[in-house]
Amino acid sequence: MYKVLIIEDDPMVSMINEQYIKRNKNFEIIGKCNDGLSTLDFLENNTVDLLILDVFMPKMDGFETLRQIRNKQITVDAIMVTAANEREYLEEALHLGIVDYLVKPFTFERFQIALEKYIAQNNALKDIDTLNQKNIDHIIDNSRKKSADLFPKGIQKKTLELIIEYLKVNKNCWFTGDEIAEKVNLTSVTVRRYMNYLAESGKVICEMNYETGGRPCMRYMIE
Repeated sequence: MYKVLIIEDDPMVSMINEQYIKRNKNFEIIGKCNDGLSTLDFLENNTVDLLILDVFMPKMDGFETLRQIRNKQITVDAIMVTAANEREYLEEALHLGIVDYLVKPFTFERFQIALEKYIAQNNALKDIDTLNQKNIDHIIDNSRKKSADLFPKGIQKKTLELIIEYLKVNKNCWFTGDEIAEKVNLTSVTVRRYMNYLAESGKVICEMNYETGGRPCMRYMIE
């Protein structure tokens, strides 16, 4: 069982993270911190496998916390959970070796994908003492395939590919859910579910369009 430390200064988000983790039998929560300094103190005295790490916190933010952890050579992985959706934040997180990056608000299904991605990466490295290029390639490819195949309930690979292909053909163009539904021959309810998933996973961008002459609606685009 993997030991998890939640680092989050918002009590409500911390509680949600805790509830989501408890629903996965492969993980146990061994502590919670609300800032980077207390996190470093906790890691000095406890063994942790995975951090659920917020970015914006008092005293020390998530990026500086992770830099300090790396500098101290503390062996622990991290999933970042944050409201920061700017590209530079994601780039910084990737440089620091995160497992996944979740933008608030996130769904239970997307949170579980992040946890399963962590499990897949760890399982790929088990029972291998000496690496060569062949098994390195196998580990990386296997981990990618497993994480890519982890879709939330109600999301089918072929339907997802159909929608993505249409958006790619019309790259840099805005579409409402109803417009996409009409073009790919799906119901609007189905398309909205898939577009929510694509937006949460960062595969499309979305914005509220207020210039409709009536009720505002969400529109989507792939870059």
